[in-house]
Amino acid sequence: MTLQLDHVTKKFGSFTAVDQLSLEIPANHIFGFLGANGAGKTTTFRMILNLLDQSQGTITWNGEKIDYNKTDEIGYLPEERGLYPKQKVKEQLVYLGKLRGMTKKDALDALTSWLDRLKVPHYLDKKVEELSKGNQQKIQFISAVIHNPKLLILDEPFSGLDPVNVEIMKEAVVELKEQGTSIVFSSHRMDHVEELCEHLCMMQHGRPILHGDLREIKRSFGKKNLSIQADFDLSFVEQLPGVVQTKYYTDGVLCQIENEEVSQSILQEVQGKGFLRKFELDEPSLNDIFIDKAGESYE
Repeated sequence: MTLQLDHVTKKFGSFTAVDQLSLEIPANHIFGFLGANGAGKTTTFRMILNLLDQSQGTITWNGEKIDYNKTDEIGYLPEERGLYPKQKVKEQLVYLGKLRGMTKKDALDALTSWLDRLKVPHYLDKKVEELSKGNQQKIQFISAVIHNPKLLILDEPFSGLDPVNVEIMKEAVVELKEQGTSIVFSSHRMDHVEELCEHLCMMQHGRPILHGDLREIKRSFGKKNLSIQADFDLSFVEQLPGVVQTKYYTDGVLCQIENEEVSQSILQEVQGKGFLRKFELDEPSLNDIFIDKAGESYE
């Protein structure tokens, strides 16, 4: 089931929040949205979910408009949390499962299974307000997936989680994808998008500035990162042809270079000058690409 956005625009009065966004999000993939606050990611999600009407353009899933009849097939984790703090986890999530067409038993079984999966089985009878922010986030996540949706939209799913729980949640997201769920998510952490997503869209001021297959994006960017560590002064490297920029550290230098070939000429220059600890060529990071395309840092 492919999610398609065709020239989607959303205006609030004279302000254009999303501007002519056209995307095809493949089925059974994890698709990442990147962009600073105000880039239009959440507005896009709300239009996909039919919570907001687009001003122009069309949004279809499997060739059909997303409407109320399809909500049982969709899960949504909003950036703003929406759990009832005074209610117990069991009462709240079983109720939400029943709203999605589940029986009480199926909802309770699914909830118990997910609590085990996320390593919080003892929270079944706890009130939401008794949980830490990170564990509330886990419960909110379960509320989005309890009914086994075919399309899952996650808006900043890892916020408020410590590194251990981020890994637990990432594993759960990948597992859902492998079971056939199509997942669209945004994150402030580019490394999360880089690790999880096969396809992505970078947005700036409501417009897509880059989208497509992650590997193709990195390949077509051309520039590479070259990390050098040595027991001699490396300041001469920034003067060499093909070196775009340099960043110095106490034990070496990180260079952005025009292409792979440049690394070979740099290697010839540094050899014989002393002990070379490290000479490593890497793909550019998403942050490198974003800064190049957007002309600004991500945060």
